[in-house]
Amino acid sequence: AGYQGRTTLVYHTCSTCRGPLPHATPIKSISLEIKVNIGKYISTEPSLKMMLAFTLLVFLPIGSMGFASTRNRRLSTSLLLVDKSEQTDFETVLTSIDSDKWIKDSYELENERVLGPKQCLVYDTTLRDGTQGESVSASCDDKLKICKRLVSFGVDFVEAGWPGSNPKDAEFFRRAKSELKRKERARLVAFGSTRRKNMDAEDDVQLGALLDSEAPTLCLVAKSHSWQVEEILRTSREENINMIADSVKYLVSQGRQVFVDLEHFFDGYSADSEYSLACCQAAINGGAKCLVLCDTNGGSMPWQIEKATKEVVENFSSATVGIHAHNDCGMAVANSIVASNAGAGLIQGTINGIGERTGNADLCSIVPSLALHVGTKFISAVELKELTSVSRYVDELLNRAPSSGAPFVGSSAFAHKGGLHVAAMERNPLSYQHIDPSLVGNEQRYLISELSGRQNILGKMKKIGLYDDADSPQASKRALAILEHVKQLESEGYTFEGAEASVHLMILHSTFGYCAPFTVLDYSAQVYDTNIDSSSRIIKREENGQFSLLGSSTARATIKVRTVNLDDMDYDSSAAPLLYKDRLEVSDGAGPVDALAKALKRALEPDHPSIRNIKLVDYKVRILDPNSATRASTRVMIDFSDGEETWTTVSVDQNIISASLNALVDGFEYALIEHAQSCMLCDEFYE
Repeated sequence: AGYQGRTTLVYHTCSTCRGPLPHATPIKSISLEIKVNIGKYISTEPSLKMMLAFTLLVFLPIGSMGFASTRNRRLSTSLLLVDKSEQTDFETVLTSIDSDKWIKDSYELENERVLGPKQCLVYDTTLRDGTQGESVSASCDDKLKICKRLVSFGVDFVEAGWPGSNPKDAEFFRRAKSELKRKERARLVAFGSTRRKNMDAEDDVQLGALLDSEAPTLCLVAKSHSWQVEEILRTSREENINMIADSVKYLVSQGRQVFVDLEHFFDGYSADSEYSLACCQAAINGGAKCLVLCDTNGGSMPWQIEKATKEVVENFSSATVGIHAHNDCGMAVANSIVASNAGAGLIQGTINGIGERTGNADLCSIVPSLALHVGTKFISAVELKELTSVSRYVDELLNRAPSSGAPFVGSSAFAHKGGLHVAAMERNPLSYQHIDPSLVGNEQRYLISELSGRQNILGKMKKIGLYDDADSPQASKRALAILEHVKQLESEGYTFEGAEASVHLMILHSTFGYCAPFTVLDYSAQVYDTNIDSSSRIIKREENGQFSLLGSSTARATIKVRTVNLDDMDYDSSAAPLLYKDRLEVSDGAGPVDALAKALKRALEPDHPSIRNIKLVDYKVRILDPNSATRASTRVMIDFSDGEETWTTVSVDQNIISASLNALVDGFEYALIEHAQSCMLCDEFYE
């Protein structure tokens, strides 16, 4: 009965998400072979063999008949009992999938199409179309990691590449068979094109590569613009129609689910709608499950998208209609949502809108817009609270700086600067926000600048935990004083909008009794250089198989730091303990700032071991008044990270070394406060 129940679970629920049907079903014909190792039990319990055969061959067909009657599906079973010497593990057999079973476990659209805007399938093409963007590249390892994260997020289909076009994509699909879980493999889509003109689909090498990928869903790009067919493809309209129908029919006959990307559809529809619709019909005749209408050049307007999509939805009731929009006019998100409203049930896009030219439709805007403002139900349960995390995860793996101004997921998406806005939001957060940022995994921020009001500062103070009652006279007075200080510093070149750690410290230092974890007493930095010929620095020489710059300079920094004495043994002794400890450290570095950072870290580590995990991830320098030449003030901003959180500090000085050290000190002080084991208020001042 346990084995029968196991099999029923696999095929009477969605083979991908284990949820109830009907949103996805196994394909029409399934042949399941079960190997069971009954080992020593065959010899010790002769009746087991007969009982097990009876269970599988009698009860399973009963289950499959019920399955067939409700879903028009057929399940045949066979039983193979192996000798105990084979040591076959039942669980391993069920979870190890060969190529045929992978295809048969595919995530397949049911016969009833998905209609927007009530329902929506999310089709991600970050790993294929997204990587066609300028300066966007992903290794095979990166693609596998991103694929796993997308499936975990709830994407229905992950278009992972074009296996017939490059070795990296072929490698991805080869490794996916062993490195991705069944649920992850079931969401994979391999991309390709229709057969070449004037040849049979069976003989087309590129279609063969799609089948070799063993992806359960295949997406074919096909021309649907008559001008593109004749001038670019250089073939007849009739042959293009045949190419679409033949290619789809052949791949469907091999047990694959096929989608068709109708390239240049909206431009073709405007020029010759009859031919574009004929291309749709050819795909349907071949057995395509989804017609994806493409605004390939990104020049269509929303009302054009709506009109064409409505006609396709009305004329082709047997298939789900999809939308694939590009952002050349900044309309990709709007066009995708309009298409959904017109009945499109599948939306293609990329994480953060990356893609060729100006990018693709941004799923990080489309998904929450549909979910929170339209009320769309996603076929897979999208983990909307993971949206911001997914966005930043993809940017990190693709080595891209996240866009602070990105809707929903950007760090500025829910940032508030104006004093009047912040005052209103203290009464009701929805006064200047369209949603609660936590719904998409983001957070509300109050920016500090010369445009801020007291409420911005009070919001920060409340977040730090200094005041429970932000309306108290004491809190209001302190906030006003800090605000005046901020305005004065910004007039001198500081900017605190991107340096919230510095604001945090400014508030703490203005708090009566705050005790900083350390203080820099003095420092010095020296640079030693034997080569001052700038032209020779670009010449590289090989040393021990590695290249290095000729005449590279060496810097040495000395720093003296006073830290709070946290040694419990000192306080347990009878003698009066020292409240502070002084440490003097020296370190070499590639430059004076590098040397200072290393020396400061070395001085702090003995008393603050958590500092070892802190890394400098970015260092920016800006000259504020170029007309002052070498006497100009310099603004330094440094980004730090502990592996989970990232923070930024800022400092301004005419001496770039001093500005850098001040920013370093603030960054390490903030880290120690965040990881502090005790309160940072001195006992003698704490009341």
